[in-house]
Amino acid sequence: MSASMTRGVIYIHSAPAALCPHLEWAIGSVLGTPVKMEWTEQHVAPGFCRAEIEWVGTQGTGALLTSEMHGWQHLRFEITEDPSPGADGSRWSVTPDLGIFHATVDCAGNVMVSEERIRWAYEKGDGNPSVFYQEMSIALGEPWDEELEPFRHAGEDAPVRWLNQVV
Repeated sequence: MSASMTRGVIYIHSAPAALCPHLEWAIGSVLGTPVKMEWTEQHVAPGFCRAEIEWVGTQGTGALLTSEMHGWQHLRFEITEDPSPGADGSRWSVTPDLGIFHATVDCAGNVMVSEERIRWAYEKGDGNPSVFYQEMSIALGEPWDEELEPFRHAGEDAPVRWLNQVV
């Protein structure tokens, strides 16, 4: 049985310049092909670089990329994986202070919050609307969005290249 193919984007919002070649190697090791990214200065964080690259690979490649890259100091990034036959789409957002946020996303890019997660937030709130609101904010990834938003805007005109995973 062959694995379904999907595609996505890696947005490296800020990385120390010394880390850039190591990130290319790590991404290439997951995709099975050498990677050369076009790095530009991250104006929001002087001394840091940013890059974007699109990828094609089997379902689960986004999770593998995130696992390979998370935990590196001073690194902010997001990885998307489009929906494919039998699998929902995903988005991973990673910051040094907040760690990893994962969300299932629909075909329009909306974050999907499960019934179980909503029930948990409701129970944790125990009638206190502000606690419920806070838990839903976390479930939607709002703290990650708030931290990453200035870095996202800094890369609006950045070039993007396609990479294909070797299977």
